[in-house]
Amino acid sequence: MIEFHKTHGGEASIMVTKVDEPSKYGVVVMEESTGQVERFVEKPKLFVGNKINAGIYLLNPSVLDRIELRPTSIEKEVFPKIAAEKKLYAMVLPGFWMDIGQPRDYITGLRLYLDSLRKKSSPKLASGSHIIGNVLVDETAKIGDGCLIGPDVAIGPGCVVESGVRLSRCTVMRGVRIKKHACISSSIIGWHSTIGQWARVENMTILGEDVHVGDEVYSNGGVVLPTKEIKSSILKPEIVM
Repeated sequence: MIEFHKTHGGEASIMVTKVDEPSKYGVVVMEESTGQVERFVEKPKLFVGNKINAGIYLLNPSVLDRIELRPTSIEKEVFPKIAAEKKLYAMVLPGFWMDIGQPRDYITGLRLYLDSLRKKSSPKLASGSHIIGNVLVDETAKIGDGCLIGPDVAIGPGCVVESGVRLSRCTVMRGVRIKKHACISSSIIGWHSTIGQWARVENMTILGEDVHVGDEVYSNGGVVLPTKEIKSSILKPEIVM
């Protein structure tokens, strides 16, 4: 992409990717042979192209002069002006791209990433009798006896997973402590949180940073904002303020 940016001589380059349903996104209309961006069309009802912004940019320092000293959207305010001056170019991403802005998509993205590591026979993947499928465990994490971990699990730095814990299809962020015999599936556990003994967290439960789930508590989905203590079960998806 750096070589592409240097070659076209414009002011900015954006990476774009092809999608099957462009009507869900903002489409980048570009000249195919040169990559010069003509315009942007937000969620088009009629087909105008299948390339969307992949969120990776290379900018000349002069682009900074175009940004006013106020909250500014570079995509909605700055790029269209550069495109109008025919100084904006787009390069089609040669590899895989996925939008992981929503928790469910993040979990899917994790699965696809771990599967790509398996196909490459990556040494990053964990192994052992307690591992099922594709699992990433940071070298500083501590795993107790009798655990069953996987498939599609990522455990971050400094985590402590006590004995008898069951983890599947989940991400456990830095500094989390999961106490004995807890079970977590299809969820994201935020930094420095704690899951109590025999607790069950599932069905796309999203915990913010420093959330503490009590012993034997059941969470059936929902979002818990940071620095909260959960003492009673969450029986249906909701936002815990």
